Amino acid sequence: ALLPLPRHPVAGRTMAQTDILLTKEPAPQTYLVDEWFQNCYARYHQAFADLDQSEQQHHESQQLAAETEALAQRTQQDSTKKVRERLQDMHCWKSELQRQVEELVAETDLLLAQKQRLERTLDATAVPFSIATDNLQCRERRQHPDLVRDCVEMELLKEADLIRNIQELLKRTMMQAVNQIRMNHEHKETCEMDWSDKVEACNIDEACCRYHNQSTDLQFYPHSAKFEERASEQGRLLNVAQGLGCGGGDPQGLSCVQTLREIMDQEHNVAALKQAIRDKEAPLKVAQTRLYQRSHRPNVELCRDAVQFSLEKDIAVKTNSLFIDRQKCMAHRTRYPTVLQLAGYQ
Repeated sequence: ALLPLPRHPVAGRTMAQTDILLTKEPAPQTYLVDEWFQNCYARYHQAFADLDQSEQQHHESQQLAAETEALAQRTQQDSTKKVRERLQDMHCWKSELQRQVEELVAETDLLLAQKQRLERTLDATAVPFSIATDNLQCRERRQHPDLVRDCVEMELLKEADLIRNIQELLKRTMMQAVNQIRMNHEHKETCEMDWSDKVEACNIDEACCRYHNQSTDLQFYPHSAKFEERASEQGRLLNVAQGLGCGGGDPQGLSCVQTLREIMDQEHNVAALKQAIRDKEAPLKVAQTRLYQRSHRPNVELCRDAVQFSLEKDIAVKTNSLFIDRQKCMAHRTRYPTVLQLAGYQ
């Protein structure tokens, strides 16, 4: 018969405590082999679905970039055309104002000559008027009974009154000539200021007309968008591809290679979208710079003409194009699965 082994009290307590600790730990969850294969195939097919979605997004983003580029070019050409039409109108008005100034100068010179003639005529009437009044005063010294108002005195009175009326008429005509000369000077000054404003506006519009996407003096002005660059991840993707050890004969290895290749294609697509956004920023700078320069037109030239409306429309179109490229195209990239998700590690 086997004798019972003696139980050591300390050892017994240690075993009991170990049993309690083991029962408190959760048992690890195990999967069947079929479940493991199902999980692998699910990730495998999800990778193909993500590839299809990536290709579709790539196509849509390229199409949107091409459409917005064409629209930006059309609107810029339209605004440039309107600026040139405005320039032609301004040149016509400049010529008309210059003609008006020349006519005012000629008319003022003529009025000045007539004013001098009137002054000489007025000076010439002083002698006859003095003679007539002197004769009347002399005849007043006649003695009685010859101190009578005879026909000679009547004629002298008529002569003096006629000369006085002529002098008043000459003075009124001279005042009218002086006022007209003053008005001509004021009109001439107004026309010259308007002509100067139009010259300045023409210089601004000519500068705006010369702006193009490759101009070096373009810049953003208030309320313009600023695009922030983001670093590429191609090097990290290549390192992950090498770490996964994708084989040529393994179907999942081939899928992994295709997935990573598509990810790198998406990186190229993102770079192309960034370039497309930068291409839209140049026309936007052109439009905003034109608007900013035209806001410095002087006085009445600062009007909301067809060019102004066209530029505002041009900015709205280009802002919409940038919104499409940034919010619509680039947003797809933020929702794209990560490398670890596509590789089946998450």
